[in-house]
Amino acid sequence: MTEAEARTAANVVLGAAAVGAAVIVLRSPRLRRLAWQLARTWVTGPAAAWAATEIRRAWDESDSRAVAARAG
Repeated sequence: MTEAEARTAANVVLGAAAVGAAVIVLRSPRLRRLAWQLARTWVTGPAAAWAATEIRRAWDESDSRAVAARAG
């Protein structure tokens, strides 16, 4: 088996496992509630912090480009 074939096989196995896990979570009300709670926590925590950081970085970079354009 070549490396490309091994990667393809691994991707198929991981994809099937992800689909299987999603089916199990969606069929169980308890797991579905837990998944939604975790998703809400992630969106209001790490995702919000990442978005704020990226917005701040973009703001800072846009300012430095404007200053460099006026100077040059």
